[in-house]
Amino acid sequence: MGKFGIGTNVKNIDSGAVRGKLYHIACKAWFTSTCSPIPLSFKFEGEDGMIQTVSSLNIKCTEDKNYSGIPSKEYDCEAVIGGILCRFKLIFYMEACKWVMVI
Repeated sequence: MGKFGIGTNVKNIDSGAVRGKLYHIACKAWFTSTCSPIPLSFKFEGEDGMIQTVSSLNIKCTEDKNYSGIPSKEYDCEAVIGGILCRFKLIFYMEACKWVMVI
């Protein structure tokens, strides 16, 4: 007999498309023994064409997501970027091993 109810297929919920301005980043991450990545720092090209480095990340929470059916990990973060405290999301696409920042 199958199970029915709230929360039985939570991991299969599609989160739709990513909303916000995307920046492709080069991320330095530490992988735990269970292969869960934890971002430590990253670099990205700003709108002025300059490479910016963000090294002091404060990760508020982490959540497993499926964006358009693609499994990913989402990190709600804040850090000082360009002298301003910014809140943003880092998304790790597990199959492609690719990181993006969403503001």
